[in-house]
Amino acid sequence: MNNSTDTTTRTTALAARALTLTAVPVLAMTAMAAPASAHGSVVDPASRNYGCYERWGSDHLNPDMAQEDPMCWQAWQDNPNAMWNWNGLYRDNVGGNHRGQIPDGTLCSGGNTEGGRYDSLDTPGEWKTTPISGDFTIHLYDQASHGADYFQVYITNQGYDATTDSLDWGDLQLVEQTGSYAPANDYYIDVDNPGGRSGHHVVFTIWQASHMDQVYYLCSDVDFG
Repeated sequence: MNNSTDTTTRTTALAARALTLTAVPVLAMTAMAAPASAHGSVVDPASRNYGCYERWGSDHLNPDMAQEDPMCWQAWQDNPNAMWNWNGLYRDNVGGNHRGQIPDGTLCSGGNTEGGRYDSLDTPGEWKTTPISGDFTIHLYDQASHGADYFQVYITNQGYDATTDSLDWGDLQLVEQTGSYAPANDYYIDVDNPGGRSGHHVVFTIWQASHMDQVYYLCSDVDFG
């Protein structure tokens, strides 16, 4: 787990990256629809849209992305606001009924939330992965300090192919269920890796915020070495 110095450094870096949005071209600023209030996402291992924002937010019109990072390319082409609003992938009023509200094949978009803004994140393919070895820690950055009633962390079963299959509930194993977290900017969730996994997998994090019935559904691509 990162120490307090690392946490401060990471939070400062996130704030600095957010400021770079003021430097994007006028055309991009027209396309961008910033959230009405700040929210959050998993920043390590990066959620799909946060990773695309982190890698390409200052260079999102670069045609080289099509070859270097094709899954981010298709996401930027589909809806740039999915990346500019990397902190807004949530649903309200779920009532704890995650499986009922989020159909198979739409888990990474929060059940086609926000009018389908995040639908590109459901597309299977060669998403960039974060290397994972043994047990690991999820870092979720919460700009608005919403707090959490709980987090649930799932990992795809061995044999699941993230490059060809969209994510279904049946593809997942629940590996961590937390209690509540007090409001803060940074939350860390220690995950016991049950083992037996190798290669490209998806870590699926459910964040039940505390300030209201608001739930975030976050897909992070990882590579178990």
